Amino acid sequence: MRVFLAGGTGFVGGHVRQALLERGHSIRLLVHRKGASEKLAGIEEIEGDATLPESFTDAVKGCDATINLIGIIREFPGRGITFQRLHVEATRNIIAAAKKNGVSRHLQMSALGTRANSEARYFKSKFEAEEAVRASGLDYTIFRPSIIFGPKDDFINQLAGLLRMLPAMPVIGDGEYQLQPISADDVARCFAEALEKPEAIGETFELCGPDRLSYNELLDTIARVMGKGLVLKIKNPLPLMRLVVPLFEGFSFFPVTSDQITMLVQGNICDGDWRRTFTFQPTRLEPGIRSYLKP
Repeated sequence: MRVFLAGGTGFVGGHVRQALLERGHSIRLLVHRKGASEKLAGIEEIEGDATLPESFTDAVKGCDATINLIGIIREFPGRGITFQRLHVEATRNIIAAAKKNGVSRHLQMSALGTRANSEARYFKSKFEAEEAVRASGLDYTIFRPSIIFGPKDDFINQLAGLLRMLPAMPVIGDGEYQLQPISADDVARCFAEALEKPEAIGETFELCGPDRLSYNELLDTIARVMGKGLVLKIKNPLPLMRLVVPLFEGFSFFPVTSDQITMLVQGNICDGDWRRTFTFQPTRLEPGIRSYLKP
């Protein structure tokens, strides 16, 4: 297939590009400026912006499917970076471009925990985008991955960096909330295989890895991979964090937002039903992060 790919220049996007190419697909990659991705056979860069439909709609013509990976984890409204604009409006624009150009197949990146009544604006915007996809009339598949790990991820690498620098790790709340990280390669395989699976049409898949562990256990696992000993943890009471964080979250240097705290402490796990459709063996967490975290 020829696939129009939006949001394909980031961390997960690199894995999705590779998975698509390995299965023989070609890619029209939406970029803000050419030269944003590796120069690989099978990739055609298209300059445009998903929030400006006139900049990319014509480029969808001749494609067999659209994939939307666009996502941000925090907002900077002063710079026009908002969940509504990047998650909802961009999704609607891509759907409209697909329909205008006769493209019927669409794959959408969402997030585990997404629901209409979530307290997190991130999840609510992802749900609104999902609803636009479900109402589009396209042959859609929606993926809701848990925390994604891989060589260029933000989450595991950020924790590893803090473990290297700090004598003790700050923990939000009790640290017993459950997580189930999934490999970026596994997420990418699901996207690539879904194009070839009619049974994936009209489905929403929650994607989790095989290992379920608490945040405290995750810190211990990362430390063990890095060759460190016992991790000293300093628990920060959740009520205090909810008071302090809103005072600083508007500054880009501050590492966490109220939305992120809400999402983290509610946990991020699923039952693994996706494996009934996608039958490859998923990557275990510890050997997966051992491949890129160094002592």
